[in-house]
Amino acid sequence: MASNRPLKAPSPPRPLPAFAHISQHFDRDLGSWCARILPGQYYVSRNDEMIDTVLGSCVSACLRDPQAGVGGMNHFMLPQSNGTSGNSWLDPKTGLATRYGSFAMESLINDLLKLGAARERLELKLFGGGKILESSIDVGERNAAFAREFARIEGLQIIAQDLGDIYPRKVIYHPLTGRVKVKRLHALDRARIAGEERNYAATIQSAPEGNDVELFD
Repeated sequence: MASNRPLKAPSPPRPLPAFAHISQHFDRDLGSWCARILPGQYYVSRNDEMIDTVLGSCVSACLRDPQAGVGGMNHFMLPQSNGTSGNSWLDPKTGLATRYGSFAMESLINDLLKLGAARERLELKLFGGGKILESSIDVGERNAAFAREFARIEGLQIIAQDLGDIYPRKVIYHPLTGRVKVKRLHALDRARIAGEERNYAATIQSAPEGNDVELFD
């Protein structure tokens, strides 16, 4: 007689030592282990696993080298730079905002390169940047504009993107195949995510601008 008990999840893949602090969970719908990243985190893997996150105005960059069999995803938000206007915050001379975003992107890229990826083979997908925060500045568009500009300057090929609009998203990324699932979330999720992002924004906004500050986990 067949058992009605759910099948036991396989053992989780062992993360790289630098990412042992990242939470893992088994998604039965996907039949796969997932590493869940929070704002300010990133994750790199060469395992057959997924990476997931929930984005409001934040942006995630999904990067992989299909030849090296390694990929990863980050989750970042730019802090506001006081006294700047227009796109002047993209100027590295303004300090924290650009350096914060660059740190998020370069940390992900550098860890991929350490595992044998080549910069010229990297495939980039961008997600998030929704307008969900009540602010005179469209924080989501600002984050999305930074990600696009970073890709342009660094010569990274954007092969897919889902940026902007007014809704939060859940993003699930498979770093080995590059497959992505995006789910647009509802109003109740939007209120919760907006609150979490306001708290996170307050935390990063209070960070000093010195070059010796470690901005992420």
